[in-house]
Formats: sequence, C-alpha cells, structure tokens
Amino acid sequence: MVRLLAILSLLAVTAVWGATFVMVHDAVAHFGVMGFLAMRFALAAAVTALVWGWRLNHRSLRVGMGIGLVLAAGYLLQTWGLRFTTATNSGLLTGLFVICGPLADRLIFGSRLYRSAWLAVGLSLLGMSLLIGRGPTGLAGGDVLTLGCAAAFGIHIALLSRHAPHHDPGALGAAQMAAAALVFLALWPLTERVQVPPRSVWGAILITGVLASAVAYFVQTTAQRHLTTVQTAVILTTEPVFAALFGYLLAGERLLGLQYLGAALIIAALLVAELVPRRRGPRLAAD
Repeated sequence: MVRLLAILSLLAVTAVWGATFVMVHDAVAHFGVMGFLAMRFALAAAVTALVWGWRLNHRSLRVGMGIGLVLAAGYLLQTWGLRFTTATNSGLLTGLFVICGPLADRLIFGSRLYRSAWLAVGLSLLGMSLLIGRGPTGLAGGDVLTLGCAAAFGIHIALLSRHAPHHDPGALGAAQMAAAALVFLALWPLTERVQVPPRSVWGAILITGVLASAVAYFVQTTAQRHLTTVQTAVILTTEPVFAALFGYLLAGERLLGLQYLGAALIIAALLVAELVPRRRGPRLAAD
C-alpha cells in the first residue's frame, strides 16, 4: 500500500509538471529564462524554509544542498542547450535520464540492474520517442549540453533514491530548493538584465514555485523513500503523456496513431517496473 501511494503521488507530481509545460513556455517568452528560474526557486526556497526549515539539521542541509546543486545543473544545462538545438532534440535527449538514472545508481552505488529494469527503461525510452513524434533531426552543439542535463537529472534521481530513506523529506526538499535558488540568483545578473517580471508572468511563477517546485520536490523526495531508481525514472517519463493529455483537454491538440502507441509503451514500462520486480521477490525491489 505504501509503495502504491508513492507511485500515485509521483504520478501526480509528473502530471503537474506536464500541465505546467505550456505555462512555463509562455512565461519565458515574456521574461528571461534565468530570471524565471531564479524567481521560481527563490519562492520555492522561501516556502519550504517556512514549512519545513525547522526540520533541518547539519547533515540534511549538507546532503540536500549537494543534491540541489545537481538539480540546478540539470536545469542550467537544459536551458543553455535549448539555445543551440531544437525543442525535439532537447525533449528526446533530456529523456535519456531514464537510462542515466539506473547507470548512475550502478556506477556510484554499485546497485544491481536486472533484465526487467532494462526492459522497462527501453520501453519507456521508445514510448517517449514515439510520443514526441519524431527522432532527433541532427545533432547540434547544444545537444552535448542537453546530454549533460540528462546525466544530471539521472544522478539526481539516483542520489534521492539513496539518501531519501535516511532523511526527513521536508528537510531534504528545503535544502534542495535553497541550493537551486542560490545558483540561479547568482547567475541571473551575469546572464540577463535583472528586472521585475511582468504581470502576465507572476501566475506562472507562483504556480511553478509553490506547486511544481516546493510541493513537487517534497513529494518526489517522500516517494523515493519507497521506490527504486528505475521505478522513479520510468514514472517520470510519463510527463510527456500528461503534457499531451492536457494539450488535448486545454488546447484541443490531438495525437497521431504512433503517439498513442508511445503513450501505451510508457504505461507498459511503468507496469513492468512495478510488477515484475515484485513477482521475483523482495530483494529485487531494493536494486
């Protein structure tokens, strides 16, 4: 039951990220990307500090800020990569975190990876490629940065799976948001002109700062106390499924036949990642 609740809560977080995709896209079109990230994570850091800051201790602060720096690196590499590559390439290459997460878990912590894990990873990667609609159009300079982004997000997942069970999730989430906010606030004046966001952007800042950052990363940290790196990575690949769903509900966008197949493969990968390990015994759930 606890594992099921963890899966459902992480799916809910992924749905939020998918639902805010269009909102963020519109916001950064009217306000600088670095400024938006700085404002978003500064708000998230303030909220998490008020709610969970009292739970912080020296160990959780040190570990959480280290994980938060990896998270910030992922956002930075993705943002800079987008300047030199296409949105399709960025989406596909960022999705490689589903491979980078288990590899990081193996290389850093020596975790064993089973065939069922690679099957789930392969299904989710293929499904995401079909859902996006086409493959990379030709590698550009920004693709190297985006590959770095995928590696950073994969390492972030692996680190959370390792450390979340040993720390208070609120404290770990607050430290992550603080680290990310410090990075973006420091880089904002170095990369863009510092200015007050226009009114049209404040709604996106509030929703992404509170719901898609402060609450979302607290939920992810809590969920990863009970999920493996592979399970987490596969669940997070459902983001384009939710983005497509909300695109249909809110904007009337429709999927093509292969895109429906891609969504089905991602859901199949989620089932493989959850059901096959449980059938093989409890030891596999700790891989």
